[in-house]
Amino acid sequence: MDLRSKSAQQTFFWGELLGDILEAGAVICLSGGLGAGKTVFAKGLGKGLGVRDIIDSPTFTIIKEYQGRVPFYHLDAYRLKGPAELADIGCEEYFDGNGVTLVEWADQVAEALPQDRLDITIFADPEADEIRVLSFAPRGEWYCRLMEDYGTIVRSGN
Repeated sequence: MDLRSKSAQQTFFWGELLGDILEAGAVICLSGGLGAGKTVFAKGLGKGLGVRDIIDSPTFTIIKEYQGRVPFYHLDAYRLKGPAELADIGCEEYFDGNGVTLVEWADQVAEALPQDRLDITIFADPEADEIRVLSFAPRGEWYCRLMEDYGTIVRSGN
């Protein structure tokens, strides 16, 4: 499924809608270039999870933990030198934990990520640079069902 976002507010809103329906144990993997909108989407997702704290990029700390209706673990792999470094920081505990884990720059550490996950790539539309395309690729049965539910919500305009 692909969505076209005309603004940062819309990207945030789509993140929020996804956060509203996520359950503990979900792993969301974001990829895209600098300024694509990964952190904007992550902020919306956190709001949908009920996080009240300000969510910002954890680039310098690698992992930030927030409390909402379930814990929200926000990882940023930008400064990691590869999948081995992600494994070294104990990411399995987050992936198998009681919260929702979101990984920014996931493409840089793909080999260390769980097989079942939701991959989201955000990129500028080649025909309209101000438009962002969010491309969703579910991996695993649960994520396929999640995307069916999410597609229904997005199409309904809620």
